[in-house]
Amino acid sequence: MTFNGFTAEDFEVFAIGGLEPRMEALISRVRPKLTALGDEVAPFLSALSGEEMYPYVAKHARRTVHPPNDTWVAWGPGKRGYKALPHFQTGMFHSHLFIVFAIIYESSNKIIFADALSGSISEVRNQLPGNYFWSTDHLDPHGTPQSDMDDEQFARLTRRLKEVKKAEVTCGLRIESSDPVLRDGPALLKIIEQTFETLLPLYRMAF
Repeated sequence: MTFNGFTAEDFEVFAIGGLEPRMEALISRVRPKLTALGDEVAPFLSALSGEEMYPYVAKHARRTVHPPNDTWVAWGPGKRGYKALPHFQTGMFHSHLFIVFAIIYESSNKIIFADALSGSISEVRNQLPGNYFWSTDHLDPHGTPQSDMDDEQFARLTRRLKEVKKAEVTCGLRIESSDPVLRDGPALLKIIEQTFETLLPLYRMAF
């Protein structure tokens, strides 16, 4: 299957009530697109990073009551999964698509990243666009644009990564679900690849 972008109906999946009905819609409508996207982007990320990158589409297998509020495809260097290592993600909430670098709570690399970030905040500010969002919870659809963050907010983020067991970090671009570029597969694919290229220095800082 060729990746052709996402439609408004894809985002409306998250308005479906109940675990089973929402999962049925995710599996039939959205998951094939995420799988196609994962397969298309993996060779690009492998060449970009210089290591094999494997795609993983969210299965939401642990959910038994509450329906998921987001879904995604992740790319990471681990053959047995992505959660324990820094990785890249493209996914969606009802409101927007996100294209991010991520370290979630399972990864011990967040300490390495926090140390590197604390000594490179000025460089990171210059490398990343101001409209990129930072978040400390990958399940939270909100975040803070880098343009709104001062040095103290970055310092709090790095301290949290070091001191809080469940701490996480994501950074990247969000595209509102109403944006027509999401319907244009080739154009969206180019944006995703350009975003990951911009985020590559963060990924490197985490090792």
